[in-house]
Amino acid sequence: MKILLVGAGGTLGSVVRKALAERGHEVIGVGRRGGDVICDVTDPEAVGRLYGQVEGLDAVAVAAGDAVFKPLGELTADDFAATLRGKALSQVELVRQGAGHVAPTGSFTLISGVLTDEPIVAGAAASAANGAVEAFVRAAAIELAPQRINAVSPTVVEESLPGYAPFFPGMEAVPASRVATAYIRAIEGAQTGQVYGVR
Repeated sequence: MKILLVGAGGTLGSVVRKALAERGHEVIGVGRRGGDVICDVTDPEAVGRLYGQVEGLDAVAVAAGDAVFKPLGELTADDFAATLRGKALSQVELVRQGAGHVAPTGSFTLISGVLTDEPIVAGAAASAANGAVEAFVRAAAIELAPQRINAVSPTVVEESLPGYAPFFPGMEAVPASRVATAYIRAIEGAQTGQVYGVR
Protein backbone atom coordinates (compact mmCIF):
# COMPACT_ATOMS: atom_id res chain seq x y z
CA MET A 1 0.00 0.00 0.00
CA LYS A 2 1.01 3.61 -0.55
CA ILE A 3 0.58 5.34 2.81
CA LEU A 4 0.81 9.04 3.68
CA LEU A 5 2.08 9.28 7.27
CA VAL A 6 1.81 12.65 8.99
CA GLY A 7 4.36 13.08 11.76
CA ALA A 8 6.63 10.38 10.35
CA GLY A 9 9.75 12.01 11.80
CA GLY A 10 8.48 12.22 15.37
CA THR A 11 9.03 9.92 18.32
CA LEU A 12 6.00 7.76 17.56
CA GLY A 13 5.85 8.43 13.83
CA SER A 14 9.36 7.15 13.15
CA VAL A 15 8.50 3.84 14.80
CA VAL A 16 5.20 3.59 12.92
CA ARG A 17 7.00 4.35 9.65
CA LYS A 18 9.57 1.62 10.28
CA ALA A 19 6.88 -0.92 11.17
CA LEU A 20 4.86 -0.17 8.03
CA ALA A 21 7.93 -0.23 5.78
CA GLU A 22 8.96 -3.59 7.21
CA ARG A 23 5.58 -4.93 6.10
CA GLY A 24 6.28 -3.87 2.53
CA HIS A 25 4.30 -0.63 2.42
CA GLU A 26 5.48 2.49 0.63
CA VAL A 27 5.43 5.24 3.24
CA ILE A 28 5.49 8.93 2.36
CA GLY A 29 6.46 10.91 5.43
CA VAL A 30 4.94 14.33 6.07
CA GLY A 31 6.40 16.81 8.53
CA ARG A 32 6.21 20.49 9.35
CA ARG A 33 9.96 20.99 8.98
CA GLY A 34 11.18 17.81 7.29
CA GLY A 35 10.16 14.59 5.60
CA ASP A 36 9.40 13.42 2.09
CA VAL A 37 6.81 16.20 1.91
CA ILE A 38 6.82 19.33 4.08
CA CYS A 39 3.39 20.53 5.15
CA ASP A 40 1.80 22.31 8.09
CA VAL A 41 -1.41 20.30 8.30
CA THR A 42 -3.00 22.90 10.60
CA ASP A 43 -3.40 25.06 7.47
CA PRO A 44 -6.32 23.84 5.31
CA GLU A 45 -4.81 25.40 2.19
CA ALA A 46 -1.54 23.58 2.82
CA VAL A 47 -3.47 20.31 3.16
CA GLY A 48 -4.99 20.95 -0.25
CA ARG A 49 -1.52 21.47 -1.71
CA LEU A 50 -0.32 18.32 0.02
CA TYR A 51 -2.92 16.19 -1.71
CA GLY A 52 -2.00 17.87 -4.97
CA GLN A 53 1.58 16.63 -4.56
CA VAL A 54 0.88 12.94 -3.95
CA GLU A 55 -1.21 10.52 -5.99
CA GLY A 56 -2.39 6.94 -5.75
CA LEU A 57 -2.81 6.86 -1.98
CA ASP A 58 -4.24 3.79 -0.27
CA ALA A 59 -4.14 5.18 3.25
CA VAL A 60 -3.51 8.29 5.32
CA ALA A 61 -2.29 7.96 8.91
CA VAL A 62 -1.50 10.57 11.55
CA ALA A 63 1.03 10.05 14.32
CA ALA A 64 1.31 13.61 15.64
CA GLY A 65 -0.81 16.36 17.12
CA ASP A 66 -0.01 19.47 19.10
CA ALA A 67 -1.68 20.21 22.43
CA VAL A 68 -1.22 22.85 25.13
CA PHE A 69 -0.78 21.50 28.66
CA LYS A 70 -1.66 24.05 31.36
CA PRO A 71 -3.89 24.07 34.44
CA LEU A 72 -7.46 24.96 33.53
CA GLY A 73 -7.25 28.32 35.27
CA GLU A 74 -4.28 29.28 33.09
CA LEU A 75 -5.61 28.06 29.73
CA THR A 76 -6.60 30.89 27.43
CA ALA A 77 -9.07 30.87 24.58
CA ASP A 78 -6.06 30.88 22.24
CA ASP A 79 -4.62 27.81 23.99
CA PHE A 80 -7.86 25.89 23.45
CA ALA A 81 -8.08 27.08 19.84
CA ALA A 82 -4.46 26.08 19.17
CA THR A 83 -5.01 22.62 20.68
CA LEU A 84 -8.22 21.99 18.78
CA ARG A 85 -6.55 23.15 15.57
CA GLY A 86 -3.35 21.19 16.20
CA LYS A 87 -4.92 17.92 17.32
CA ALA A 88 -8.51 17.78 16.03
CA LEU A 89 -9.26 20.19 13.19
CA SER A 90 -6.06 19.34 11.33
CA GLN A 91 -7.03 15.65 11.30
CA VAL A 92 -10.61 16.43 10.29
CA GLU A 93 -9.23 18.45 7.37
CA LEU A 94 -6.93 15.61 6.30
CA VAL A 95 -10.00 13.36 6.05
CA ARG A 96 -12.36 15.94 4.57
CA GLN A 97 -10.01 16.84 1.75
CA GLY A 98 -8.41 13.42 1.53
CA ALA A 99 -11.57 11.45 0.84
CA GLY A 100 -11.31 12.36 -2.82
CA HIS A 101 -7.62 11.45 -3.02
CA VAL A 102 -7.57 8.06 -1.29
CA ALA A 103 -8.53 4.80 -2.99
CA PRO A 104 -12.25 3.92 -2.77
CA THR A 105 -11.43 1.10 -0.36
CA GLY A 106 -8.63 3.02 1.37
CA SER A 107 -8.45 4.18 4.96
CA PHE A 108 -7.68 6.97 7.39
CA THR A 109 -6.06 6.35 10.78
CA LEU A 110 -6.15 9.27 13.22
CA ILE A 111 -4.63 9.69 16.67
CA SER A 112 -6.39 10.59 19.91
CA GLY A 113 -5.06 9.54 23.32
CA VAL A 114 -5.66 8.24 26.82
CA LEU A 115 -6.80 11.66 28.09
CA THR A 116 -10.19 11.17 26.45
CA ASP A 117 -11.02 8.65 29.17
CA GLU A 118 -8.43 9.32 31.86
CA PRO A 119 -8.05 13.08 32.32
CA ILE A 120 -5.09 14.62 34.12
CA VAL A 121 -4.37 17.98 35.71
CA ALA A 122 -3.31 20.45 32.99
CA GLY A 123 -4.81 18.24 30.28
CA ALA A 124 -8.26 19.75 29.73
CA ALA A 125 -7.48 21.11 26.26
CA ALA A 126 -5.92 17.83 25.15
CA SER A 127 -8.87 15.84 26.53
CA ALA A 128 -11.31 18.04 24.60
CA ALA A 129 -9.35 17.63 21.36
CA ASN A 130 -9.01 13.86 21.77
CA GLY A 131 -12.71 13.51 22.43
CA ALA A 132 -13.47 15.52 19.30
CA VAL A 133 -11.24 13.24 17.22
CA GLU A 134 -12.94 10.10 18.49
CA ALA A 135 -16.45 11.48 17.97
CA PHE A 136 -15.49 12.50 14.44
CA VAL A 137 -14.14 9.03 13.65
CA ARG A 138 -17.40 7.39 14.68
CA ALA A 139 -19.51 9.89 12.74
CA ALA A 140 -17.35 9.92 9.60
CA ALA A 141 -17.31 6.12 9.43
CA ILE A 142 -20.99 5.99 8.48
CA GLU A 143 -20.47 8.40 5.58
CA LEU A 144 -17.06 7.46 4.20
CA ALA A 145 -17.82 3.81 3.40
CA PRO A 146 -16.42 1.91 1.59
CA GLN A 147 -13.43 3.93 2.78
CA ARG A 148 -12.59 3.24 6.41
CA ILE A 149 -11.61 5.47 9.32
CA ASN A 150 -10.28 4.56 12.76
CA ALA A 151 -8.28 6.14 15.58
CA VAL A 152 -5.38 4.93 17.67
CA SER A 153 -5.56 6.04 21.31
CA PRO A 154 -2.30 5.41 23.15
CA THR A 155 -1.36 6.12 26.72
CA VAL A 156 1.91 7.97 27.23
CA VAL A 157 4.69 6.43 25.14
CA GLU A 158 7.84 5.25 26.91
CA GLU A 159 10.09 7.11 24.51
CA SER A 160 8.29 10.38 25.32
CA LEU A 161 8.59 10.13 29.10
CA PRO A 162 11.51 12.58 29.39
CA GLY A 163 9.19 15.39 28.31
CA TYR A 164 5.81 14.17 29.50
CA ALA A 165 6.33 12.05 32.64
CA PRO A 166 5.39 14.89 35.04
CA PHE A 167 1.95 15.14 33.40
CA PHE A 168 1.18 11.41 33.72
CA PRO A 169 1.92 10.41 37.32
CA GLY A 170 1.23 6.75 37.99
CA MET A 171 0.22 5.96 34.41
CA GLU A 172 1.96 2.97 32.92
CA ALA A 173 3.76 3.87 29.70
CA VAL A 174 3.86 1.67 26.60
CA PRO A 175 6.64 1.31 24.02
CA ALA A 176 6.06 3.01 20.67
CA SER A 177 6.38 -0.40 19.00
CA ARG A 178 3.14 -1.49 20.70
CA VAL A 179 1.36 1.59 19.46
CA ALA A 180 2.66 0.87 15.95
CA THR A 181 0.87 -2.49 15.96
CA ALA A 182 -2.43 -0.64 16.40
CA TYR A 183 -1.65 1.40 13.29
CA ILE A 184 -1.03 -1.81 11.37
CA ARG A 185 -4.36 -3.17 12.59
CA ALA A 186 -6.19 0.00 11.57
CA ILE A 187 -4.56 0.24 8.15
CA GLU A 188 -4.52 -3.42 7.14
CA GLY A 189 -7.69 -4.55 8.90
CA ALA A 190 -11.32 -4.36 7.86
CA GLN A 191 -12.99 -2.49 10.70
CA THR A 192 -14.13 1.12 10.64
CA GLY A 193 -15.33 3.63 13.21
CA GLN A 194 -13.13 2.05 15.89
CA VAL A 195 -10.86 3.55 18.53
CA TYR A 196 -7.97 1.22 19.25
CA GLY A 197 -6.72 1.85 22.77
CA VAL A 198 -3.12 0.97 23.60
CA ARG A 199 -2.68 0.87 27.37
